[in-house]
Amino acid sequence: MAGCWQPGLLDCERPGGLVLAHHRQHFLSDANGLLFPREWLKQQDLPVIAEHGLGHFGGEPIYLLELQGKAELPGCHWQGLRQVMLEGDAELFQMLGFAAQIGTWASDNRFCGSCATAMLQVPGERAMQCPACNLRHYPRLSPSMIVLVTRGDEVLLARSPRFVTGVYSTLAGFVEAGESVEQCVAREVREEVGVEVCNIRYQGSQNWPFPHSLMLGFHADYAGGEIVMQEEEIEDARWFSIDALPPLPASRSIARYLIDAYLARRLGGAEPVLPD
Repeated sequence: MAGCWQPGLLDCERPGGLVLAHHRQHFLSDANGLLFPREWLKQQDLPVIAEHGLGHFGGEPIYLLELQGKAELPGCHWQGLRQVMLEGDAELFQMLGFAAQIGTWASDNRFCGSCATAMLQVPGERAMQCPACNLRHYPRLSPSMIVLVTRGDEVLLARSPRFVTGVYSTLAGFVEAGESVEQCVAREVREEVGVEVCNIRYQGSQNWPFPHSLMLGFHADYAGGEIVMQEEEIEDARWFSIDALPPLPASRSIARYLIDAYLARRLGGAEPVLPD
């Protein structure tokens, strides 16, 4: 099904529509794709934690069933969100990214963090509220920075032990309490590879649903220091000439955008488009 994705609040008491089944960044799928007739899927023996209305895709109302575990259904399998990012279309990935974030939020906030009472959905709002102490929880994003550090015609790239074999990427990390994103850039680069940066420039942002980050992209210039890798976090880090780059992140990532944008400026190519 092709079409535009539009997030919005839907009343789960209304019948009809299509539904996604989600558990820990994986979606139930069959030969027809990831969307199922809602009433049919709700009749199956699934460990449902919560149901949420998500919005419209191609004009169809879309709902989410957040599951306790990866239930098995005949003719179905589970597909990871990262696989969709690499293989699916942009609109589908936007919808699934939103669904995964709402599902993770619903799963993580089933009980009140203050008094342990079961939380309830707030009608007409994307919120969960405790009926005992009235504590409310809204979906939240974790602000993160991602930065390309450059030195003339060289780029500083690193790889984590969690990366696909051979792939190098830009540096990234979460913003800590009490600091600006620019301060986070300088701190994370210093912690992960031991170098200092200057002239930090904001380049753009990307929602990153792994599981609920907002990636704020930057470009920074090398200011000094030798590479000293942070144990357990960085497997390898080095300066690469723009003429001899290693395998890079997926084209739909802001990491790849930061690299491609710098290459375009240095080599006179066309500016890339920031992925949604």
